[in-house]
Amino acid sequence: MRMLISFQNKLVPVYFTTENKQSVQKIMKLLSGTLENKIQYGKRALKKCLDSLISIEIEGSEAILHSKSENDTLALSLY
Repeated sequence: MRMLISFQNKLVPVYFTTENKQSVQKIMKLLSGTLENKIQYGKRALKKCLDSLISIEIEGSEAILHSKSENDTLALSLY
């Protein structure tokens, strides 16, 4: 499943697997809160990834953040 979120004035696709046991609304709320927290208080490497974010993949309780550079791709825990 695919959804679009608005993050830093651009639309970013978020991909889900159908295996997620939690509701999509709860996951999206956790994801939004985590991203906003990390953009304000995260380290330089994380901010670099968020600045060039092209897509997000949700796997269980983790969000895989894909950026323009493969070296900047990160995994974030949503909990």
